[in-house]
Amino acid sequence: MRPFWLVTAVMAAVAIFLLPQPAAALGPCETRDNLITALAERYQEIPVALGVTNAGSLVEVLQSAADETWTIIVTSPQGVSCLVFSGDGWREQKEIAADPGA
Repeated sequence: MRPFWLVTAVMAAVAIFLLPQPAAALGPCETRDNLITALAERYQEIPVALGVTNAGSLVEVLQSAADETWTIIVTSPQGVSCLVFSGDGWREQKEIAADPGA
């Protein structure tokens, strides 16, 4: 017979992986200053766009000057910043056509 604590621990671990996680918890989290500094040093990325969500979180897009990499971070009202998405090949779209066929 397995110890109760082991069964409970395994069930808790499975539940953590199966339950949906908030978007801001998808990547490493740090203070905003530390995360911005790390992205600048490692990928030469700087903030290029930002917005505030209805919940009061700050969403920022960082991009390298050579357009090689990009990162999206979210900073909670409590000041915790988390990496949400990152990739390469970011392209700025100056104008969006109202007519998809245009």
